[in-house]
Amino acid sequence: MKIALVHPEGSNWIPGQDDVTTALNRMPPIGLLSLAAVAEKQGAQVRLLDMLVAGSKAGARELEKIIAWKPDIVGFTATTSSFLDGYEKACMIKKLDPGIRIVFGGVHVSSVGTAALTEYPNIDFAVIGEGEIPLLKLISGDKPGSIPGLVYRDGAEVKYSAPPEEFVTMDDLPLPAYHLLDGFPGEYALPLLNTPTSRGAPLISSRGCPYTCDFCDRSVYGRSFRYNSADYIIDHMTTLFEKYGIRHFNLYDDLFTLKRKRVMELCDKLAHSGLPFSFNCAVRIGHVDRELLSTLKKGGCFGVSLGIESGAQELLNRHKMNLTLGEIEETVRMIKQAGIRAKGLFIMGLPGENPETVKNTIDFIGRLDLDELNVSKFAPFPGSPVRNGLEEHGVFADDWRKMNCLNFVFKPNGFESWEEMDRLYTKLVISFYGSYKWYFRSLVPTLLRYPHNLVMILRHVGGLWKARNQFKSWLNKGDKAMT
Repeated sequence: MKIALVHPEGSNWIPGQDDVTTALNRMPPIGLLSLAAVAEKQGAQVRLLDMLVAGSKAGARELEKIIAWKPDIVGFTATTSSFLDGYEKACMIKKLDPGIRIVFGGVHVSSVGTAALTEYPNIDFAVIGEGEIPLLKLISGDKPGSIPGLVYRDGAEVKYSAPPEEFVTMDDLPLPAYHLLDGFPGEYALPLLNTPTSRGAPLISSRGCPYTCDFCDRSVYGRSFRYNSADYIIDHMTTLFEKYGIRHFNLYDDLFTLKRKRVMELCDKLAHSGLPFSFNCAVRIGHVDRELLSTLKKGGCFGVSLGIESGAQELLNRHKMNLTLGEIEETVRMIKQAGIRAKGLFIMGLPGENPETVKNTIDFIGRLDLDELNVSKFAPFPGSPVRNGLEEHGVFADDWRKMNCLNFVFKPNGFESWEEMDRLYTKLVISFYGSYKWYFRSLVPTLLRYPHNLVMILRHVGGLWKARNQFKSWLNKGDKAMT
């Protein structure tokens, strides 16, 4: 059995502007690497193509080589913003070799379900939920109708077998197949200012989140929580260190610290291992205390991300965050006292947002001692609860290619225009990154202590300057309707 796995390039920036983001933050496709490892363990021959690294022209040539290799299956993973790009590649494959079976998986197709096949005729199968077990059953030759979690064609009919019945045990998974990824780790980069070393990589040690924020889509892993043991995580880290020299790990779990005992055990073992590891992770406000933070620090924690989302209490209440502004301030204060960097994650443009709530968020950020800020533009992804009845609360431009959290596709009723939203977004971000407080308390000390970040900035200074000018131009735009 020959299997090719493809990560489409997708839409990663703002239409009409040069994309500089991937030079400073490019993640390997961890999900595909896990599928590749499982398929290889089953005895399949596997090739993997990351078109985000290869680029459009070189990626197209590599895809032609894969087609000439005559794979039995070509699998695509796709977010909402990359789905249409992936489908275009699937059409190219079918045109050159109609016998190749096309499988799509990932969060977008898990949300749209049977529509992935009814509306896109060149897709043969869609995996709803996590992909390892359905892929193994396809490799083994099981009939599609007997594979839970699979959308398939039965003649002219599109059918959904059944909801997934079984889920992988995390420690039973082989380590991701990094050896199949051209350019790893050199062609990949963790976000600027996020690491104490230039040798870093992402790592995912759990799946799922039990919380109910209404802007989140849980179509793939649901609200269960499954995780790797401390020993498995250390083995994963050690393998990446020995093979690739990786010393720092960004743990991209939705909620890394949910199982406190696991985290305490992991950090204790890391602290006594003698290994030169550091890591970043996410913590949930309201579930953090000084003992946990002290243990994280001893285990090598460099920074934590916090899903703050807004500085307006009414928005936190409306979207089921179960947070108070006071809890947020106290949590950030404890993190900084523990000697850990704090990165605040915000969303602008949620239903109920208006210029006053944006002002409240700007003022609130000014009171927090954050080291970094990430402000996403709200995207109502298929499968998220907030998507239901969205048009009652504003104007929704349902453009999948723009749903990458870098473009506004929803304008709440409280705003007069799309341009007003862009200007206020720019003001929000500049209020933080343009402040002397951030410059002298965080940026300069970070660059002096961890100079590889300065090297990255100098290497890409031209693109960064151009992006800065494009970004600031929003402040000077007149009010225009979105086209």
